[in-house]
Amino acid sequence: MTSTLRPAYPAETDKRPGRWLALAVLVLAVLLVAVDATVLGLATPYISEDLKPSGTQLLWIGDVYSFVIAGLLVSMGSLGDRIGRKRVLLVGSAAFGVLSVLNAYATTPGMLIAARALLGVAGATLMPATLALIRNLFHDARERSLAVGIWGATASAGMAVGPIAGGFLLEHFWWGSVFLINLPVMAVLVLVGSRLLPESRNPDPGPWDLTSVLLSLVGVIGVVYAIKEAAAHGFTWAVLGTGVLGAAALYRFVHRQLTLPAPLLDVRLFRNRGFSGAVLADLLTVLGMSGLVFFLSQFLQLVQGRHPFEAGLAELPAAVGAVAAGLVAGRAARRFSVRSVVAGGLAAVGLALAVLTTLSASTGYPLLGTALLVVGVGAGFSFTVTADVILAGVPKEQAGAASAVSETAYELGAALGIALLGSIVTAAYRGFTGPAGTPPQAHESLGGAVQAARALPHDQAEAMLTAAQDAFVHGLHLASGAGAVVLLAASAAAWTLLKGQKL
Repeated sequence: MTSTLRPAYPAETDKRPGRWLALAVLVLAVLLVAVDATVLGLATPYISEDLKPSGTQLLWIGDVYSFVIAGLLVSMGSLGDRIGRKRVLLVGSAAFGVLSVLNAYATTPGMLIAARALLGVAGATLMPATLALIRNLFHDARERSLAVGIWGATASAGMAVGPIAGGFLLEHFWWGSVFLINLPVMAVLVLVGSRLLPESRNPDPGPWDLTSVLLSLVGVIGVVYAIKEAAAHGFTWAVLGTGVLGAAALYRFVHRQLTLPAPLLDVRLFRNRGFSGAVLADLLTVLGMSGLVFFLSQFLQLVQGRHPFEAGLAELPAAVGAVAAGLVAGRAARRFSVRSVVAGGLAAVGLALAVLTTLSASTGYPLLGTALLVVGVGAGFSFTVTADVILAGVPKEQAGAASAVSETAYELGAALGIALLGSIVTAAYRGFTGPAGTPPQAHESLGGAVQAARALPHDQAEAMLTAAQDAFVHGLHLASGAGAVVLLAASAAAWTLLKGQKL
């Protein structure tokens, strides 16, 4: 059904001057986050070689950013509604740049994990603020759909720029250089955004409830951490206790929002089927794709033997497909239907992931490139339309908090995906049987096996690497298959929950 929460938009004559130029500045923040998310996977083999993290530490390096950002997005979105979205965006962007330097010069796995966590705090300010400002810049529904499409296409373009720029840097500099590419984008965003972006906030926001902030942070991190540890090591009393604590904190968070006169998040928004369906679709989509995104770069480099720059180019079809789909998604949803575009896109991604269960060291690029193109097109259609559904279903005063819900679903899905699907890959890999004399560190990660092989005789090294690569590919097959099941389930849920939804 059509959203009952849809606000009345101002007339066409109320269009804000300079809104498209302001949008150009906003998408820089999206580019910043997208590039940072993609270059890490490409740099993972080099981080493994230099810092020598354990398999568990390597997963934490990959997902602690998503853990923290998921726990803080709602709080930061609500903060922007209260003190000003432009202010939160600019302060967060500056902090993001400074913390990128800390990530680049980390010298131990623990230091890099801590730096990634702090980067998550800064990153939590960026995405909700950009979508909320778009909601307040573009009152006309068709213009807003196009603006959201450009926003999504820029995120996808960042996914393309990240691996290519990161691959070039990794071939000429050390792994930390991939974090430093954030600095010029951040500088332009802060300098130009301070002049061009309009300030917007909720005129009657109420106080920022710190108790709710702590409850949401403890709840999200507690639940996700428990799932991650249970997937990796099985259930223990400590894991169970952490999960119960997180669930209790989330229950208290929801109960508190229902009783506060000015809640951090109006949880009544979830009574709207379209809003809930869009959020659920985002969460399941990212969960199903995260294992592929995190481990594909390792497959291309450490199994197929591609150089970093070549591996970055190999991932380009996914981003190209997502950019193209994002720009036409709104038009397609109005012509066919919201649920057809979202459910169809998710089904396409699920089928492409199923195809990737056939990958091997000898797989030709046409198959891989075609599958990645389908993944990009399907995800581009889905993410763009669900973002528009979420923004259209709330009053503009609550745009920051609603945008934060959308981004929380995305980041929570990423954290859960890396935790669950990543643990599947890690468990499958660690069980490989190598030749006598295989060093213990070879069982921690494929990057560790590549490094250990350099100290072994040629025949022994070749046998060990073959066994390690076979185990890694088997784990990737399992993760891709699980991801396919999740995406097909997400498609069915979107078809049901988005029935009658319009843009």
